[in-house]
Amino acid sequence: MKANSDKLKTWRFVKSEDLNHHGTLFAGRAAEWFVETGLMTTCSYVPADQIVLVNIDQMSFYRPIKLGSLIECTGQMAYLGKTSFIVYISFKVDQEIKVEGFISYVNVDENTRPLPHGLELEITDENRQIHEKAKKFLKK
Repeated sequence: MKANSDKLKTWRFVKSEDLNHHGTLFAGRAAEWFVETGLMTTCSYVPADQIVLVNIDQMSFYRPIKLGSLIECTGQMAYLGKTSFIVYISFKVDQEIKVEGFISYVNVDENTRPLPHGLELEITDENRQIHEKAKKFLKK
């Protein structure tokens, strides 16, 4: 079955309990939201109880995110293996990318053994660049 590469968008508001000792978004909270965005994106393809996290690749922070910021969290399927999913994640504030990277999940059965998902990603001009970046993680 063909899978599209639609983007899933959610929003997060940075509150005081989300801050670190510098007064900016705590990296641990950002990582939590990163994983959550990836999971929600993957859940649009298979049920949540069939998904396990495998790896976070190059979660890069470019600029601090301040108290009161409204973060646009976007997930987009970048690569589909036989049992795996690689999702591209970006966090934007005022249209500027502040955090981005890739996250990998595996589709599993009830015994947590890898289970083929039967999906094939539709490659378009819009997603070709992130697809090529995601493929590089397979060679590691």
